Amino acid sequence: MQEEALASPERQFAQLSLQRLLPRLQARYAAQASADQAGWELFLQRLQAHFPRLFDLYYRLYATQYDFFFHLEDLLCTLADSWQQRSPALRKLDIRREAQPDWFESHKMLGGVCYVDLFAGDLQGVQEKIPYFQELGLTYLHLMPLFLAPQGENDGGYAVSSYRQVNPALGNMKQLSTLAGKLRRAGISLVLDLVFNHTSDEHEWAQRALAGEQTYQAYYRMFPDRQAPDAYEANLREIFPDEHPGAFTYRPTIDRWVWTTFHAYQWDLNYANPEVFNRMAGEMLFLANLGVEVLRLDAVAFIWKRLGTSCENLPEAHLLIQAFNAAARIAAPALLFKSEAIVHPDEVARYIAPEECQLSYNPLLMALLWNTLATRQVNLLDQALRERFKIKPQCAWVNYVRCHDDIGWTFSDEDAASLGINGYDHRRFLNDFYSGRFEGSFACGLPFQENPKTGDMRISGTCASLAGLEKALEQGDETEIDLAIQRILLIHGVILTVGGVPLIYLGDETGMLNDYSYRQDAAKAADSRWVHRPSADWEKVARRSDSGTIEGRIYQGLGRLIELRQSTPALSGQDLQMMNLPNEHILGYVRSAGGERALVLANFSEKAQTIPGNYLRLYGLSYTYRDGLSGNLVQMDDLPLDPYEFLVLLS
Repeated sequence: MQEEALASPERQFAQLSLQRLLPRLQARYAAQASADQAGWELFLQRLQAHFPRLFDLYYRLYATQYDFFFHLEDLLCTLADSWQQRSPALRKLDIRREAQPDWFESHKMLGGVCYVDLFAGDLQGVQEKIPYFQELGLTYLHLMPLFLAPQGENDGGYAVSSYRQVNPALGNMKQLSTLAGKLRRAGISLVLDLVFNHTSDEHEWAQRALAGEQTYQAYYRMFPDRQAPDAYEANLREIFPDEHPGAFTYRPTIDRWVWTTFHAYQWDLNYANPEVFNRMAGEMLFLANLGVEVLRLDAVAFIWKRLGTSCENLPEAHLLIQAFNAAARIAAPALLFKSEAIVHPDEVARYIAPEECQLSYNPLLMALLWNTLATRQVNLLDQALRERFKIKPQCAWVNYVRCHDDIGWTFSDEDAASLGINGYDHRRFLNDFYSGRFEGSFACGLPFQENPKTGDMRISGTCASLAGLEKALEQGDETEIDLAIQRILLIHGVILTVGGVPLIYLGDETGMLNDYSYRQDAAKAADSRWVHRPSADWEKVARRSDSGTIEGRIYQGLGRLIELRQSTPALSGQDLQMMNLPNEHILGYVRSAGGERALVLANFSEKAQTIPGNYLRLYGLSYTYRDGLSGNLVQMDDLPLDPYEFLVLLS
């Protein structure tokens, strides 16, 4: 909610509150203001501009707290402290981003994601790979969790023991800050996770809670007996039932049941406590001042709890994120949020707004790309792009074919039913197909969190293994190898052209296959997701320039798609017009921006298809057009598409 959206009485209340707090703030920071007068004036301007929204949100969350204004003043001090510590280079970046708030919607944007240790060993190794990132065309680099975490099981780093310490095996905070600066000067924005819902039980706050400090016990949700947990669990779903049933873990040291939505060692934070909000705002701004430009907010759907509900996607969860957003606009305006909400498609879209999360993962697109490869029918994908792709201006989807996590079939049962598809049965088919149980499947995937009672599970596997390359190489079938490579390029072609920020899991650009060695590591053996998180094989990557190798064919094919994206302004922004084509195997859409148009066609079948030219001309294509990938001028009536062919046509 923007300031102008506030009703007059609420705006007046906010202004009176600022008038009450501002003299105290100015007195406290008088010395800093004198030393940096221009910077302090800029901070005050932003504070006055965004305080009404921040106040409204904070009041709606914490008005019942008897010491509300004490907590509010504490938050303002956190913002002022963070601003004082912000470097001149980042303050300049703030000004540039404020002047161009839609910078991330450019067709030049291209994201990459990797684990520091698996991709390059440590932070110094990542720094040495900057030329590789530039060669690939990256403008956005997401480093998977790299903070201090428990040894052994730590949910891939998502059990954070300190937001202000790097895992010593990877480096230190100084190296991270240096890397952020070098990436920024290379035109690459650094993206990190803010694990938003929980900390590890080794975090200082948790350790002090275990020591009996009531202040820190109030940072989490703890209960002396099973009465409240049982009442909550009547409406909660189990996330990882294999590890522990329900959502609570008993800690005998303090004789308390602790809320642990995900793993027993991950303690859910208690955002009903304003002190938790303030401390997490400080952690957020600390990362922003390191040079992080985008924070992926982990597990945002779970951050607010209310008895009698599923404790997912509650209205207060949105208020919390919006309040963090308002705080960032004051103390670190260049910072963007990316939501991670793997929930019903209706709920995913509700986190996306300039005043909430400007970016959002698009799990539905990922799931339906794999669905379409399995079925060879574009119906569900076409429907989703027509009905669920449009989002607010100055926002963007982050589109990907896979990530560090598993693949879940997140399509809506209602959407499937409208096409005559039974959602439950179809998910069973997709699970069988991608786990290799379905006869004729090309995929080599593994089940993740399989529930024998319900048949529910998700799928693990690298892009290349799921797309058929692993199986084709095992069989030595050159035709199947060709088809697998075409599938890989096809689905990447869609994420590069559909609108938003395309994100490549690094390693996929050279056809990285499943690595089953994780089964020999006791800390990983029970988690099949490690099959698609192998260490980078730089000997294979070195073959990327040889078009006679698998690595070269994939890398160079992807490179042509990236070059096309970054040279085609029509692919900027989110504008998307779906085409009505008379072929169930071909996905077609029109992208337009800056007066330019591009027609995108994707054949999801291993058989050649044809589109009558009259259909193409309905969307502005003349008898003569340019093939965006080859650059050739083509004159043709009917348009043939080879198996799994991906085309971008420019008139």
